[in-house]
Amino acid sequence: MADPAGERPRYRRVLLKLSGEALMGARGYGIDPEVLARLADELLAVRKLGVELAVVIGGGNIFRGIEGAATGMDRASADYMGMLATIMNAIALQDAIERKGGVVRVISALHVKEVAEPYIRRRALRHLEKGRIVIFAAGTGNPYFTTDTAASLRAMEINADAVFKGTKVDGVYSADPLRDPHAKRYARLSFSEALAKRLKVMDATALSLCRDHNMPIIVFNVTKPGEMVRAIAGEPVGTLVAEEVGDA
Repeated sequence: MADPAGERPRYRRVLLKLSGEALMGARGYGIDPEVLARLADELLAVRKLGVELAVVIGGGNIFRGIEGAATGMDRASADYMGMLATIMNAIALQDAIERKGGVVRVISALHVKEVAEPYIRRRALRHLEKGRIVIFAAGTGNPYFTTDTAASLRAMEINADAVFKGTKVDGVYSADPLRDPHAKRYARLSFSEALAKRLKVMDATALSLCRDHNMPIIVFNVTKPGEMVRAIAGEPVGTLVAEEVGDA
């Protein structure tokens, strides 16, 4: 593992994508305080490496817009509810980090000035340059776009070196490893392979955006203690999705 007092980590500035489900732990809904505290520790450990860190967090542990639409809700209304759920998660994560001594700012694509700063790109960059953890909430602020797409977009806007996607498994598989014991884990993938094989890296819009701007994606197991630090430090963890890298 890279040591802040020794070798510098491979990545200078990163965008971490966390699903709302990552906050649930073993619960079926909401936020597990123990999981939240562990994630806060992991994020602060990343900062100690000297890495500038931004986070995009989902809201699926509270409300998913696409599921609301499936029950007959207006899709735009359901998506706005999902954005509000991400703001709740962002505030919870901010509180957990601050209670451990970290400095963090929540920046929202929806205007909720009482609890979060409005999204202004230059302000976000300034926070990162000052060593503050930045949590981007409310996705892109527009319905019909996922938080995966928001993560890709924000990564471009802050000139991140890579997108890190924290999941419940240790990379990208050929099938669901929880259901198929023969599923193959890929160590490396090209964007074209991931899109052609319809692998669950990120949604197609987010993946295409990263491909078009040559933004690497590293998929890793966020539930495994220390894995986030190892991944962001540059160790071979999870699955790397990048420009044409040959067969995995």
